[in-house]
Amino acid sequence: MQSTSIIIADSQYLIRVGLRHILEDHPSFEVVSEVTSEVQLFKELKNNLPDILMIDYNQPGCFSSLTIDKVRVEYPQVRLLVISSDEDKKTIYQVLENGVNSFLSKKCDEKEIVGAVYATSKNEKYYCTNVLNHLLEKSFPTECAPTPLSPREIEIVRLVASGLIAKEIAGKLNLSTHTVYTHRKNIMRKLKIGTTSELVLYAVNEGLLR
Repeated sequence: MQSTSIIIADSQYLIRVGLRHILEDHPSFEVVSEVTSEVQLFKELKNNLPDILMIDYNQPGCFSSLTIDKVRVEYPQVRLLVISSDEDKKTIYQVLENGVNSFLSKKCDEKEIVGAVYATSKNEKYYCTNVLNHLLEKSFPTECAPTPLSPREIEIVRLVASGLIAKEIAGKLNLSTHTVYTHRKNIMRKLKIGTTSELVLYAVNEGLLR
């Protein structure tokens, strides 16, 4: 089985060592490089393109949210897994809207980290409980406008935002996977959104995860 190649981008030595230690316990993961600055990162991406980039953008002088933007533009095939100590809601929203695959807090345990890497390797979304809770605690005020979604669609939005994939949702609701995908397509059309990140933000703002 082909391993998933990973670059760790973090200026903190202990974080890099800890992540490498966790990932090396799984033969399907391969850490191909560690970088400590944006300059090093783009040199490495040019020569050794990974499947996944694990990055903390919240490190002034080393990485920023603009680093995420540059990677998305220059290397769109690289999947982005953010592991950050950032607690600023607006910045987190911005990064999510820029299309990262997964977002973890540095408070996450090994199980969540490994789960996020597996999900990201399959091009799925993964948001840890800490990040979702933080967004819920500080969610923007919602307007009293009626939702355009049916009760079933709201249920599916809630499950997607909780981190479940289509197959898991299908089993939970006793539906076919095709039906779940159809509902999801209709939801995206009704809400005029195009990414799972936007769907999660919609669920947070509407209080659907409470």
